[in-house]
Amino acid sequence: MEQEHIKKMVAPVFITVFLVLYEVGFLVAALCFPLPFMAKLILGLCPLPFMGVSIYVLAERVKEIRSGEEDDLSEY
Repeated sequence: MEQEHIKKMVAPVFITVFLVLYEVGFLVAALCFPLPFMAKLILGLCPLPFMGVSIYVLAERVKEIRSGEEDDLSEY
């Protein structure tokens, strides 16, 4: 049973890691280019909420998978 849960968690974890790495790359790129300070601040802070939401959604998805509620759409 645990092996089945691990297989279902691979895709959400992979996607979240990819999104967070993309946002980190965006953050590093925004800070490396010669831009005015306010542009760097705005472009540097924009990825942070997206990273936080991605990690939160991953945690919720893992909870759903572990509790067995991953097929809740099949009830409708």
